[in-house]
Amino acid sequence: MERAITFSIMLVFWILLSGMFDFFHLSMGIICCGLVTFFSHDLLFYSRSGRNWFRNMLGFIIYTPWLFWQIVLASIEIAYIVLHPRMLEIIDPRLIRFRTRLRGVLARVTFAHSITLTPGTITVNMNGNEFTVYALTQKAAESLPGEMEEKIERLLER
Repeated sequence: MERAITFSIMLVFWILLSGMFDFFHLSMGIICCGLVTFFSHDLLFYSRSGRNWFRNMLGFIIYTPWLFWQIVLASIEIAYIVLHPRMLEIIDPRLIRFRTRLRGVLARVTFAHSITLTPGTITVNMNGNEFTVYALTQKAAESLPGEMEEKIERLLER
């Protein structure tokens, strides 16, 4: 069942993104989606529990707009720093380490990627629940783990 759903989702995306409906392109889409499904179906359905999968998907749907807003805010802040006449005085790069209270692998990976997607911060290393993050400014460093971790915990772990 997991493979059939994975294949169907991928084939729909293939058709929507390719826009080609001739025999050659549809057959290539079916073959490629079949191969990718065979090798990686468990990436979409990492849990055997359908309830967990649905809850996590709902959590991602709620989390994504919030993350996009954080990316916009951080982008504006980085633009301000770059355009500021005293840019070199504002920039205070730091490498910080902290432990997260997130338990699940999906939640920790989501957290690591969210940090990296937000301008001004990059997840350098994630080892278990210990994160090493590069932050461009002191303000960015002080905000970690912070609200992002709380949001992920609330949406993906409870």
